[in-house]
Amino acid sequence: MEKMAYYVISGLSQGSIFALVALGLVLIYRSNRILNFAHGDVTTAGTFFAFILLGMDVPFWIASILALLLGWVLSMTFYFAVLSPAQRREATHLGQIILTLGMGLVLQGLVLRFGGTEPHSFPFPLSDIKTYSLGGVTISQLSLGTLVAGWLASALRYLLVQKTRVGLAMRATSENLQAAQTLGIPTRQIMAFSWGMAALLGVIAGLFLAPALLLDPVFMMEPFFKGFAAAVLGGLNSLPGAVVGGLILGIAESLIGAYISIAFKNTLAFLIIIAVLLVRPEGLLGKEFIERV
Repeated sequence: MEKMAYYVISGLSQGSIFALVALGLVLIYRSNRILNFAHGDVTTAGTFFAFILLGMDVPFWIASILALLLGWVLSMTFYFAVLSPAQRREATHLGQIILTLGMGLVLQGLVLRFGGTEPHSFPFPLSDIKTYSLGGVTISQLSLGTLVAGWLASALRYLLVQKTRVGLAMRATSENLQAAQTLGIPTRQIMAFSWGMAALLGVIAGLFLAPALLLDPVFMMEPFFKGFAAAVLGGLNSLPGAVVGGLILGIAESLIGAYISIAFKNTLAFLIIIAVLLVRPEGLLGKEFIERV
């Protein structure tokens, strides 16, 4: 039983990271109705920036804040300089998605130029070796910190969206863009803010994933796809669904890796995408999006 509890807690820790990635994808999908395929690359750029600063003996907390700011600036700049003009010219949803792919390729090139191709060990204040015993269940310091950070970031995101005027504007913009504009809400600034928030969540996920993985220019590829699977599972237009989907995927991967096969757990995310799209395309907590024309 203790072994089962260990795998569940480990899955919750990993799932909280998937949830952060999924939340970033859902935030942008709700505001723009597009999938941001540059999300993982923004996360990688921010994490590599923190790594470079740490190599210059910058304190970890300062490097982390600057990495978050870089992700924020990159995403908002992309929205204002590229995506917003394309939307004003009535670019198709497919065209806007291709623009995010282009941004991802540009960021990949920059990371390769300044970060190199060799994998790096990411210095982190929490250890993956030091462990704690909680009720007979052993958990590493890094896993515990990841779990706390994931839940804290999700809680702060909930308070922002549900309890502030900015959050109210974000919800109004995602529900009915034209009505929000009629009411005087600065919708483009609100959508850009959503892009910035998505980047913050992604870089937080990257900072906690990097010490568990080797840092290289594509280290976020697999977590991005799993975050995407979590978003599909929970519902692409549901923020609570993104959290639920991430936790379910994390626990399922942990249990399958422990009791069935480690090799099979990496295919689980893609099987979930297929199953959900066949059975319930809107996801567990999502609602069918109907657009009036």
